[in-house]
Amino acid sequence: MRLWSVHPKYLDPQGLVAVWREALLARAVLRGETRGYRHHPQLQRFQSQPAPACVVDLYLAGIHAEAVARGYSFDRGKIGMVSVQPRIAVTAGQLAYEWQHLLHKLALRTPSLYQRWGKTADPDCHPLFEVVPGPVADWERKQKR
Repeated sequence: MRLWSVHPKYLDPQGLVAVWREALLARAVLRGETRGYRHHPQLQRFQSQPAPACVVDLYLAGIHAEAVARGYSFDRGKIGMVSVQPRIAVTAGQLAYEWQHLLHKLALRTPSLYQRWGKTADPDCHPLFEVVPGPVADWERKQKR
């Protein structure tokens, strides 16, 4: 499960579809609708919020907006009602780690997007998040390359 902190505009088609599906799964987990993934580290930042499933709906809304901008037809009906909420902090270290992880994926899967975004030094984050100083999050499972 990867619930990206980076803005969905950077994701390739496979990544955008995957994050949509994984966020829907995350919301089901947070609602208690499934037994798997209940302790997945990616869920910690959502679980720490007062209404975790509602926060995932806000996350999904950001993914949906990008999908619509690309002409995809993700089902808006799968997202609950969303309201304005304070943004969730994401550390600069976490965003940088995810950015490098995504660039690695793009280089292998979608070289044209790697060429487009590869020189971006300061990527935007998903609209739900706000960048704050700090290292890679404790919940992150670091990939060995």
